[in-house]
Amino acid sequence: MRMLAVLAACLLQAQEAPFARITETAKEPWNWLTYSGNYAGHRHSALAQITPANVSQLKVKWAYQFPLGRTEVSPLVVDGVMYVTAPNFAAALDASTGREYWRWESTPPKDLQTIGFGRVNRGAAVLDGMVYVGTLDARLVALDARSGAVRWEAKVGDYKLGYSLTLAPLAVRDLIIVGTSGGEAGIRGFLDAYDAKTGKRVWRFDTIPGPGEPGHETWLNDAWKTGGGSTWVTGAYDPALDLVYWGIGNPAPDWNGDVRPGDNLYTCSFVALDRATGKKRWHFQFTPHDTHDWDAAHVPILIDAPVRGRMRKLIVNPNRNAFYYVLDRETGEFLAGAPYAKQTWAKGLDDQGRPILVPGMDPSEEGTLVWPSLN
Repeated sequence: MRMLAVLAACLLQAQEAPFARITETAKEPWNWLTYSGNYAGHRHSALAQITPANVSQLKVKWAYQFPLGRTEVSPLVVDGVMYVTAPNFAAALDASTGREYWRWESTPPKDLQTIGFGRVNRGAAVLDGMVYVGTLDARLVALDARSGAVRWEAKVGDYKLGYSLTLAPLAVRDLIIVGTSGGEAGIRGFLDAYDAKTGKRVWRFDTIPGPGEPGHETWLNDAWKTGGGSTWVTGAYDPALDLVYWGIGNPAPDWNGDVRPGDNLYTCSFVALDRATGKKRWHFQFTPHDTHDWDAAHVPILIDAPVRGRMRKLIVNPNRNAFYYVLDRETGEFLAGAPYAKQTWAKGLDDQGRPILVPGMDPSEEGTLVWPSLN
């Protein structure tokens, strides 16, 4: 056992993932240092060993059993060590053998309720020898990458009000950014940034603007207080612009918009935030006053491509409302949009990218047949 501990310590010694290294993941495709593989949200591996010609020959080399049996984790790999998560659980494994180096577990509170989403976890973030993981009871926990020891933890939200963390955090420079699940429970969504070394909260961006904030006029009465706007999928980041991009979930209540007249910003939107301050640079709303659960909680995809003969910094998104969008990621300007799947709710998009609605497509007591589905 002593020799195994020494071996594990030696293997983990090389494991450092500073910010500069994460920005250049293309140089080491054998590693997977952040949720989407890179900050641009591409979720693509450049490795070429598996091909259409040999994929049928693949066989299981090892398997790892999670304690609760359910997870949606995208594993991280750093220098041969794989980090995996499940609800209130994290572990470091030898990527070659599946051998467990360490595990961390935290029992969820007995009175925890998860409304509108499964008890899952999508992954961790790594930065400078630390592993960051969210919990179902809305805590952000920093673990030592070599030992799994808890270095700090922060209470992000009150799980008794419906807040939960099911996403993989995003580590950018000296900050760890997280968003919440719980829109169906009537939370008021937000994005938080925490100091990576201390766990102190640096900023918060409320996805449902309050009184006096731009966008609050798109909510009537007190509907903004329980307006939803979850941020339950990891965002993207542009190091050159120092902007964080995040997709925002549906408004609450979900399929009945009667109590929340208006566009209901910033639900079903992408927001671009200043990384250091959390201040909004721009937003784009795909589905104003959504009543079909077409949340925009997608991973934003950042690409550079020519538009009308000029190279542009772009953000692209195949949205759940069945339209594909191309935006300028510096300004949020709408550049193009078209259906990519069957849809019957809009005649098209206007010059600003706003949908031109087909009347009578909202949910009704009698039932309304509409494409696409919420899936």
